[in-house]
Amino acid sequence: MRSFSDTSFLVENEAFSTFKDFKDLLEKCFQTDKNDLINTLKDSGLRGRGGAGFPTGMKWEFCSDQDAPAKYVVCNADEGDPGAYSDRYLLEEQALKVLFGMVICGYIIGSKQGFMYIRGEYPESIDITNETLAKLRDLNLLGNNILGSGFDFDMNVVEGQGAYICGEETALIASIEGRRAEVDVRPPFPVVEGLYKKPTVVNNVESLAAVALIFKHGSDSYKNIGNGRSLGTKLISLDGHFNNPGLYEVDLGTPLSRIIDEIGGGFNDDIKAIQIGGPLGGIVPVDILRSLTLDFEVFADAGFLLGHASFVCIPRSFSAVEYAKHLFAFTAHESCGKCFPCRLGSTRGKEMLGSAIDDNQKFSEELIYDLLETMEVGSLCALGGGLPLAIRNLLEHCGDEFKPLMEK
Repeated sequence: MRSFSDTSFLVENEAFSTFKDFKDLLEKCFQTDKNDLINTLKDSGLRGRGGAGFPTGMKWEFCSDQDAPAKYVVCNADEGDPGAYSDRYLLEEQALKVLFGMVICGYIIGSKQGFMYIRGEYPESIDITNETLAKLRDLNLLGNNILGSGFDFDMNVVEGQGAYICGEETALIASIEGRRAEVDVRPPFPVVEGLYKKPTVVNNVESLAAVALIFKHGSDSYKNIGNGRSLGTKLISLDGHFNNPGLYEVDLGTPLSRIIDEIGGGFNDDIKAIQIGGPLGGIVPVDILRSLTLDFEVFADAGFLLGHASFVCIPRSFSAVEYAKHLFAFTAHESCGKCFPCRLGSTRGKEMLGSAIDDNQKFSEELIYDLLETMEVGSLCALGGGLPLAIRNLLEHCGDEFKPLMEK
């Protein structure tokens, strides 16, 4: 793991690496007005790193404003995107930063209970988190009357069972409650009615990990990094098609040309596109890649999605049609089944492209675009609603591979 950021918010060990660091910063925060803490977080420009990019400070403020007998804090560590390993790194190497974010969120919003929802495929992350929690309890940094402040807060680890849909916050909440992991209709959003029908903050691992150093060094240290509304640093995962594969921390606003050529060391294969941000992320052709910067708005304006910032390369030798079929099949397999557009649409897309590939049966160009529009508009969550972006990117930028299989 390397950082190409001067600040190194997420990789730096020295600034926040011991239980004493945790204790000292917690005492400092306890002596600060909660509204000032929220304003610091809002001023920093920290946004959710799970894909949606919602301002973290605003989310905490909304939940804090709710009048309820109980509130909850949930860490979404159900990292299911192929090619993404940032959550695993943070939980195993920087657990104190993540857990501090949970504790201070509980303090600010008035919660007494938190849940770490960690995917079962990360057994080391689960063990290390549990060990760290036990040590925090021993030091009175977790539990009843933390540091004599009168603040009670504890948290438990919930082990996921490999369902991709649990990365969606309402399905994750259902899983914690012991219900079938299905997406709920929003609004109301979790900050109003979440876990056990109580106000709940759901943040991903990377968002929580940044909080500690924002409160330690101030909001300016974070908001002076980046570009426009995309501020701070971002962990990126480069796959094996790069000469220097691995996990890196970079400043938002970094040119992709630098990420590809300098940090990644270039490609070791002939690559035609990269899917960035997981199976629901956009697919960016190589000829466009180097014109972009690592920025939420720049990606959105160009018709792509930054998401979790995993870089999965598509070799030129791999069929774009086959890749599109794989994305439909993935969505069909991982759908919770609650809404028709996702459950049926993904299956029909898989069948449509499967027949074209296996039986040379042409499919209707109008029909596939109608299908994508139905999934995008009608799906309850980003699983069915996000898939059309990647398929449209393939249809637009790899159209020469689809045209022989389509009919008007």
